[in-house]
Amino acid sequence: MTLQEFLQHTAERKPLRGAEIGQFMNEMSDEARRITCQMNNAYHTPDEIRKLLARLTGQPVPDTVRVFPPLYADFGKNIHLGENVFINDCCHFQDHGGITLGDGCQIGHGVVFATLNHGLAPEDRQTTYPAPIVLGRNVWVGANATILQGVTIGDNAVVAAGAVVTKDVAANTVVGGVPARLIHVIETKPETK
Repeated sequence: MTLQEFLQHTAERKPLRGAEIGQFMNEMSDEARRITCQMNNAYHTPDEIRKLLARLTGQPVPDTVRVFPPLYADFGKNIHLGENVFINDCCHFQDHGGITLGDGCQIGHGVVFATLNHGLAPEDRQTTYPAPIVLGRNVWVGANATILQGVTIGDNAVVAAGAVVTKDVAANTVVGGVPARLIHVIETKPETK
């Protein structure tokens, strides 16, 4: 299996099962762990961190991205970072299903992005099901929040610390709790020209 075949498979939200997919996932996980161990076990300048992130993701990382290690990823090749993204320490990216952080996103300490879920039936428990997580522009995710598979968070939204987000979040809102629910609507000023 090639990376492109795997990414297409997950984009179509097909189940992840079978020897070929399992072998590919193990190899990619090994590579991601090697890169994140290198990133996490010594001091690196911001430029060096971005170079390691580029190796992890397999694509260029904007010069405006800032990451405070440690950072953990179990795949790496399905992470997409916009401009001016900040990721605080101890975040976990389970990115097989795809994680997109739009321009200006701020990610707090210990945030978990989980793009896989297991089958609920005991006989299906070994199968995982991918779905992407997409954050719009200027999203702020508070410390220790968890964002689950298939969730889209709209522009300018805020996820409170410790929230578990199981459903889409509208733009310009604040959500919090377990499971996360609407707490507040953010008033926006009309744009002036």
